[in-house]
Amino acid sequence: MASKLPPILLRLHYQKAAEEYLRNLPLTHFMEATAQATQRKITWDSLDLVHSRRPDVQVFNELLLQYPQRGEEQLGQVVPDNMVVVWPEPIKADTSFDLPFQPDGPFWVFEYVSQRSRRKDYDTSFHKYERLKIPYYLTFYPDGQELTLFRYGSRKYVSVKPDNHGHYAIPDLEMEVALLDDWVRYWYQGELLPLPADLQRDLGETRRQLRRSNRRVRTLQQRAEAEAQRAEAERQARIAVEQELAQLRARLTADQPRRENGR
Repeated sequence: MASKLPPILLRLHYQKAAEEYLRNLPLTHFMEATAQATQRKITWDSLDLVHSRRPDVQVFNELLLQYPQRGEEQLGQVVPDNMVVVWPEPIKADTSFDLPFQPDGPFWVFEYVSQRSRRKDYDTSFHKYERLKIPYYLTFYPDGQELTLFRYGSRKYVSVKPDNHGHYAIPDLEMEVALLDDWVRYWYQGELLPLPADLQRDLGETRRQLRRSNRRVRTLQQRAEAEAQRAEAERQARIAVEQELAQLRARLTADQPRRENGR
């Protein structure tokens, strides 16, 4: 059995298995429907935001998952559309995620099934994920708007029931999923995770508000400068008047003895 090989040969065995898997992929594997690609991107963008807040939540995109099978020489292989691994250190996985050499297994796997582009045997994938006891498994059928979240129980997957708002909870990650505007969307700590278009729109609005604020600040600065200049002009004028009055008083004081002597 492969598991009895020395570690260096076992790694080579996994590497060769990954290369053979890639060589044998049918052309239909590369024909992804637009709906599948869109949902995969939404998931990636959303979970990437979670990763920015929780670096231990790491997301992968169509990465080959390889694992040993009891009593068999051939490795088990499956490729989820997206996969989440929860681990505090960066996961090192290049062409494949080889379970014996990883610190932890997948926590959550995702499959998006389009009737127009059925690239995989999803029933077989379901049983593979179940045998691996992956805690959460999400399936989404864009054509029929069917979302199902499975949680591994004591021996098999059971479907998670939605709450009153139609949200499915993943408590370990403080996340929820639900359908919104025809797509699977994600919430983290009770807040909907925005998509890049939403972030761009918010950024644009923030920039517009900043420009308006800067214009108001410049206007107020100009008014303040004008007011300061006016106040300075008034002060200079007042000083000039006071100086002129002082000079006039001085002349009157100097002329007073002469007027008195001339009487």
